Amino acid sequence: MAKSASFIGIGRNRMATDGVGVTTLAAFWGCPLSCRYCLNPQSLTETAAVRVYTAEALYNLVKIDELYFLATGGGITFGGGEPCLYPDFIQEFRTLCGTAWNITIETSLNVPLEKVKALYSAVDCYIVDIKDINQKIYKSYTGKDNRLPIANLKWLIEQGKADKIRVRIPLIPNFNTEADNKRTISALNELGITEIENFTYIIKDETL
Repeated sequence: MAKSASFIGIGRNRMATDGVGVTTLAAFWGCPLSCRYCLNPQSLTETAAVRVYTAEALYNLVKIDELYFLATGGGITFGGGEPCLYPDFIQEFRTLCGTAWNITIETSLNVPLEKVKALYSAVDCYIVDIKDINQKIYKSYTGKDNRLPIANLKWLIEQGKADKIRVRIPLIPNFNTEADNKRTISALNELGITEIENFTYIIKDETL
């Protein structure tokens, strides 16, 4: 049976922000976290405008850019929301696009390990939004515990994926500090993660 999923948006011809080469970003609806200042709050809203695609329909929509993907080593990046909630869909999409496209997921990894394992053979690269290694800071920002993402990250590293993982470490005003970021980066380095994106999160509305 064809797998279908809800998406909050699809963005073509993206460069240097969502993986290697030219990419198309397909953002799933649905997320296990409730982050303050969420970049995509529509992924949490029941009334959000979504489009439902089967894996085949999405493939037929985005394959128009296949020449760009092949020429640059790019492909499709699944974001959201949380792509790890949809392993069956992504696995079916991989079957359709074959091995020539690069498949990246932008993920919090805050899902059961079984979901990560189910995606393992379909995903080439991971962009992981780890927020902060400190349990208290992470929970105050996301509303959830960070034991799952840390355990899942360690599992991926144990499978030899460290060089395929980019971790995002935001400096979030009123939630963490530069010293907190340094501690998080140090802990990630000890795990074997070297590609780390450290940036200051810009809060557009301080009243949220």
